[in-house]
Amino acid sequence: MPVDIPANTNISLSDNFLIVKGPKGELSKKFHPKMTMDYKDNQIVITRSNDLKESRSLHGLTRALVANMVEGVNSGYIKKLEIVGIGYKAEMKGKNLLLTIGFSHPIVVAVPDSITIKTPTPTSIEISGIDKEIVGKIAAKIRSFRKPEPYKGKGIKYEGEYIRRKAGKTAGK
Repeated sequence: MPVDIPANTNISLSDNFLIVKGPKGELSKKFHPKMTMDYKDNQIVITRSNDLKESRSLHGLTRALVANMVEGVNSGYIKKLEIVGIGYKAEMKGKNLLLTIGFSHPIVVAVPDSITIKTPTPTSIEISGIDKEIVGKIAAKIRSFRKPEPYKGKGIKYEGEYIRRKAGKTAGK
């Protein structure tokens, strides 16, 4: 399945090294040598040399990565996190994110230059950028500091994430 390239996007391809430039920025990536990429008629077509299991899985991965690069430089990616718990909050201090989530000390998260983090309210965090991988990694790192627990649901969770709740120890009696 070819990847469609919008009109406002520039593609540079040489020896499986792809550079994608769009209105939001520029991304570049070197792909596996078993995959062959051709750019024509505003589409990138990815082909594989054989039908071995490794080649088939690399084919799908390469196509998804190229599609994510094209979408990222055109519209970008946003991950939203919610903080649940009394006294839990997040705020931006310069280029760093300051999390107060029930520990004896606040947690300071350094933000890479390619990512922007906003805190519209003290209990919500918006992570945005053009690289889907980096946005997801930063969101997962922030969530890992205090994962939601199943009894009261306190912690940091993705927006819309369902937390499976458990009954406390009095429920068994």
